[in-house]
Amino acid sequence: MYEILQPSGNTIPVLRTPRHISNASYNNIQKLSIIIPAFNEEATISIILDRVSDVELIGNIAKEVIVVDDCSHDDTKLMVQEYMADNPALVIHYLRHDKNQGKGAAIHTGIQHATGEYLLIQDADLEYDPKEYNTLLEPILNGHADVVYGSRFMGGKPHRILFFWHTIGNRFLTFCSNLFTNLNLTDMETGYKAFRTSLIQQIPLKEKRFGFEPEVTARISKVDGVKIYEVGISYYGRTYKEGKKINWRDGVRTIFCIFKYSFSSGGRKHMQPVRTSQDIKPEILDKSI
Repeated sequence: MYEILQPSGNTIPVLRTPRHISNASYNNIQKLSIIIPAFNEEATISIILDRVSDVELIGNIAKEVIVVDDCSHDDTKLMVQEYMADNPALVIHYLRHDKNQGKGAAIHTGIQHATGEYLLIQDADLEYDPKEYNTLLEPILNGHADVVYGSRFMGGKPHRILFFWHTIGNRFLTFCSNLFTNLNLTDMETGYKAFRTSLIQQIPLKEKRFGFEPEVTARISKVDGVKIYEVGISYYGRTYKEGKKINWRDGVRTIFCIFKYSFSSGGRKHMQPVRTSQDIKPEILDKSI
């Protein structure tokens, strides 16, 4: 049992039971879980929550927002709590790690708590536009996709011009990933990824930092019969002065992860059921909420 802050501002105990892959119709989606990993995002977290709130999902799909605060040192927590109090109509669950573990770890926590039929990952730094949720959902609602990647390198949508070597690096890492997964992605490193929740919750993810992207791609590629799609998205990148956190060490780790998880065991037979609340270590959550 653990505590999570609900839209009403009250803390209540929540118990969850394992969910397994079902044969339900792909386009029978009632709720989308939106995971927002955050670390020192006091300047942007309220803005991104506003943008998420403003989006009207096709098919009247409901939204469940899961903010995972990776032990921020600024007022991220306060900003989220104030937003929840002022906007009770938007379902927001706030979770906080008691020590900084990395973006991947925050995503893992969000995945464990997602209850929508599908989930997607939304960075808190305004680089990705929530208005494009429906673009990501389209192949899913049409019954084509289990997983959708939003590519910054396809389509004719706006892209902020920033770092040449970052672009070369992203394309190189995607090429290496494709080489071992036999996929033809154009943007493995994208922050916009949508997954069927019952599928991603059964994959034993381990990478706690930016190695999440190559790991999840390698593991997903080994699932028998999985349907992966890519759609073009816009990208409003930020500079290091504006708060960008990824660095060259993460690129080296990505190459290591591509090799490691491409040759490790994978596929449906290696999946594990989602952990229940009793299995989740309570110390990763903020007990003071």
